[in-house]
Amino acid sequence: MNDLRNKNIIVTGASGGIGFSIIEKLNNNGVNILATGTKIEKLEDLKKKFENIKILKFDISESDKIDDFIENATNELGGSLDCLVNNAGVTQDNLAIRMSFEEWKKVIDVNLSSVFLLSKFAIKKMLKNKSGKIVNITSVVGHTGNVGQANYTASKAGIVAMSKSLAIEYAKKNININCISPGFIKTNMTDKLDEKFKEVIISKIPSARLGEPNDVANAVVFLCSDQSSYINGETLHVNGGMYMA
Repeated sequence: MNDLRNKNIIVTGASGGIGFSIIEKLNNNGVNILATGTKIEKLEDLKKKFENIKILKFDISESDKIDDFIENATNELGGSLDCLVNNAGVTQDNLAIRMSFEEWKKVIDVNLSSVFLLSKFAIKKMLKNKSGKIVNITSVVGHTGNVGQANYTASKAGIVAMSKSLAIEYAKKNININCISPGFIKTNMTDKLDEKFKEVIISKIPSARLGEPNDVANAVVFLCSDQSSYINGETLHVNGGMYMA
């Protein structure tokens, strides 16, 4: 059991596979959770399954409403915010010469600009508490690049640099901002991959397997806890050795 009991934590992208595992692990540690996502049915399922969880349907692409969302989410949690987990993200893949500006902009807006705004307004709440933590989920391809994902890789690399800047700005205020960079994790997305392509991916992973959503969730629990209080501006790589920084 980590030192997370009764902490108030917002988790975005809660309706996905990794999001579900994050919710489960935090719930097992006695956290008060505000889960958000775009699929109300899956959010309702989370509420039925876990204790101490509140839900709020929200699309983080609505950047002009993020300030209100953080306010409403914090109120749902009783008026204070200890941690924000930025897990939500989108892909819109295409080769660079075929990628439209709309495809580029959508991914950058959601994955980077919205994460900045969520972090900005969460930090304002945390400054009142004189403490807080933000955990941003990036991706291994933000460090290595990937075919057909110039927009996605740029957004994920941007999160890393942004998180370092935020960490420098607010470290003295007892606010920690860190990243988790997953490799290839077993989700509905990877389940749809062609088996031969999946074998190629696994051949590049020293651990010789895809990761589990719980591997990411365990890292989230650690970075949300006081056990990571002297870790700031860092990226924790969870990729089975596929990329070693």
